[in-house]
Amino acid sequence: MAEHRPCTARGETPLQRADRNFVELLQELRVTQTGVQILFAFLLSLAFTSRFTSLDTVQRVTYVITLLLAVLAAALFTAPAALHRSLFQQGAKPRIVQVSSRLATTGLAVLVFAFSGSVLLVVDVTTSRAGGIAAGAATFLVCVGLWGLLPRLVRRSGLREETQGSPGRPEATAEEPASRDTARIPAPLSGTIRQPSGVREGAAHREASTRRR
Repeated sequence: MAEHRPCTARGETPLQRADRNFVELLQELRVTQTGVQILFAFLLSLAFTSRFTSLDTVQRVTYVITLLLAVLAAALFTAPAALHRSLFQQGAKPRIVQVSSRLATTGLAVLVFAFSGSVLLVVDVTTSRAGGIAAGAATFLVCVGLWGLLPRLVRRSGLREETQGSPGRPEATAEEPASRDTARIPAPLSGTIRQPSGVREGAAHREASTRRR
């Protein structure tokens, strides 16, 4: 029974939370799978071009490694769907979400190297090896920065804001109870603390109405 009680700030049960997390994960995988499919199709088509036969050994090795990395990334991104299908209606949704999240994270790490290798290969063929290495390294750094460092910075910033609190919020919350309880003055202090004019007029009006009745 405790398993079905709300356990989050949204009032979700563990099963409802697992369902929502899995749906969000699938939405993320749809975005990444599109990029993997485009990259994979591009790499497959390269092998059938007329210029492919003129590639040297280093370029061919780079091509093969990049192609295999793209295949591995595609397999990792499609594994959650296969895992869900295999364990469908077996009460393993939280576990499926856990494993699928790790598969997606691993797939993103592999995709970084696949992107870097493809850029290295193309720039190497079109310009020079030094340019290809520089472009591949730049692609790697950009992907690591956007996919790895940026989420950590955003999370750290959010934790810092939660710890310090909003600048104007504590004062507002401290003033609200005071404004609500302005008319509630303890009896011993009622003679020494003056109430606002609006409160005094309202009290006098109610007292006059009571006397008339």
